[in-house]
Amino acid sequence: MDFFNRLQPLAQFLMRLVLGTFLIAHGYHKAWGGFHHPMESAAWLSSFVAAIELFGGIAIILGLFTRFFALVIVIDKVVAIWQVHPKGLMGLGGVEFPLTLATIALALLCYGGGPWGFNFGKGGGGSSKARRA
Repeated sequence: MDFFNRLQPLAQFLMRLVLGTFLIAHGYHKAWGGFHHPMESAAWLSSFVAAIELFGGIAIILGLFTRFFALVIVIDKVVAIWQVHPKGLMGLGGVEFPLTLATIALALLCYGGGPWGFNFGKGGGGSSKARRA
């Protein structure tokens, strides 16, 4: 088990990399490629969501304020599941992808972004067990 504890920084980095990459892709597409599922709210809210995903993805990859942006992404994806993807688990309009992103963001919120990144203070670090190993 000690071997797996030593892999925690790598796992946290990989979660940041995967989550951030998908968020950047979605945010970029929403900002400059249009919306596949137009939001029924104001245009400023749609632009705000695109900015959150684009810049939040960049920050998460870099490890900047990981827990803060992870919380924002969890909220963003819960709202997306509720408002945009209410058509079951799989298929077009399904919740499987936004639910996966929300789960990764929740894990980063709970465990931090790990020691590999531009962490400020203790907010981005991993568990104390991983640092002692």
